[in-house]
Amino acid sequence: MSEENTKMMQRDLEVIWHPCTQMKDHETLPLVPVKSGKGVYLYDFEGNAYIDAVSSWWVNLFGHANEAINTKIKAQLDTLEHVLLAGFTHEPAIELAHKLVNITPSGLSKVFYVDNGSSAVEAALKMSYHYHLNLGERKALFLSLTNSYHGETIGALSVGDVALYKETYAPLLIGNMQVPVPKDQSMEAANEALLSLEEVLKDKADEIAAFILEPLIQGAGGMHMYHPTYLIGARVLTKKYNVHLIADEIMTGFGRTGKMFACDYAEISPDFMTLSKGLTGGYLPLSVVMTSDDVYNAFYCDYNEHKAFLHSHSYTGNPLACSAALATLEIFEQNDILGENEKKSLYIKENLERFSLLSNVKEIRQQGMVTAIELEGYLPEERVGLKIYEYALTQGVLLRPLGHVIYFMPPYIISYEEIDTMIEVAYQGIVNVLKVP
Repeated sequence: MSEENTKMMQRDLEVIWHPCTQMKDHETLPLVPVKSGKGVYLYDFEGNAYIDAVSSWWVNLFGHANEAINTKIKAQLDTLEHVLLAGFTHEPAIELAHKLVNITPSGLSKVFYVDNGSSAVEAALKMSYHYHLNLGERKALFLSLTNSYHGETIGALSVGDVALYKETYAPLLIGNMQVPVPKDQSMEAANEALLSLEEVLKDKADEIAAFILEPLIQGAGGMHMYHPTYLIGARVLTKKYNVHLIADEIMTGFGRTGKMFACDYAEISPDFMTLSKGLTGGYLPLSVVMTSDDVYNAFYCDYNEHKAFLHSHSYTGNPLACSAALATLEIFEQNDILGENEKKSLYIKENLERFSLLSNVKEIRQQGMVTAIELEGYLPEERVGLKIYEYALTQGVLLRPLGHVIYFMPPYIISYEEIDTMIEVAYQGIVNVLKVP
């Protein structure tokens, strides 16, 4: 590392505790100090370039330092940087809310602004519980899928099922049950899992406020994927048993799955939809809970402090973040992003065939602009994902595997040549670093 890179790394490690990181690893694993970003590339202080193949934790849609988004934020900065959204409002929040109502599934007619993905899940859970309470029903239990992830605050953690995040905090968590996620992307697996869902709803529906799921792709659960049939059936069953359906589209929203929202594949309208990550193009923290008039009206009344939804964050509906989101949606409006993504996802699929010939590749999964290569034959303590990550950095690609699952989730502006590089580095990492015969 150069002197400047080393200095930045040392100053960081003196004071910063990094997320999802065992800090002791950095006694031997160098941090990468990022000086700037442009397009799909991140640059360190030495001038090394890295393809951001994971969109900086799945948030970046249209590249770093995108001129259209930059321009919108700069213009807003000269007008209004922030104002509370209680008793006040502003144009970016209003315009964004209208756009979101127009592009999300029918029936999602109200927008509740929050700050980040976990907070959106928290708000949706509270809103669902409180809705039932306002109607005279005390439903304090939630339902979710096995292998799911919905965030790391207490409520969001409660409805997740990734032991790595959840086990330590078990005594703190709220009531939750899990039903089996479909085991694969087949329709048969979806129908089998729906039978289990109905069994639980038959028995516990009067206790369950909501069923929360990640539509089609379970992100932190190793990019596990399933068929849209499950979404269709889950919507039918939740309506039948008077249980809310919460679609957590924080990762899957805004084109990641091939359609604007994963729910679009099943043509369903959930009672709640949580959105974040790509909402601002990867620029600023912002999230929303989309919900229906029915839910909204359950809180609408003459003054009653117990019936009102008293949930707030200091930076709710921040004008700069809303402006970034508006710029992001304008890029979708002005370009055939989904059409281009379809071509790129097909290109990625065609170039992954050689991976299936490797003895340590268990499965290759793809849904839109999300691709996962699951390895097998390794123990957790071998940390094969970390080895791939370290190798890829030396080759100018940022990969951050989930355990033994290597995945691609690049910005939509990635070129075909950059896709080739991303795939080749992952392949060489599997073959050479892991010494596959």
